[in-house]
Amino acid sequence: MKNSRRVRREHDRPGAAGRVVTASEAAKNFGALVERVREARATYVVERSGVPVVEIAPVAWTRPTVADLVGWLRAPERLDESYLAEVERGVAYLNEPSIPANRWAS
Repeated sequence: MKNSRRVRREHDRPGAAGRVVTASEAAKNFGALVERVREARATYVVERSGVPVVEIAPVAWTRPTVADLVGWLRAPERLDESYLAEVERGVAYLNEPSIPANRWAS
């Protein structure tokens, strides 16, 4: 037990790869843990029996720019023709009138 505590303190140092929490601590306080990751962009290593099992880290997320959109639109890759045909069929189906031309026909 003392050894795992020493590892935990070592990981709590600033600049370390991440803070260490036990699996039971993470399970009991999962909402708070996720909030700390979201707010402080902190990384946590979850241990089970003193062995690192998983890392909880913030998602690397960037917003696409207009330049990205222009690049995607100019990309030489085109969609598969069979996929495009299915999309057209779906659009045609959704554009069919919901009221029949002859309401009295059944």
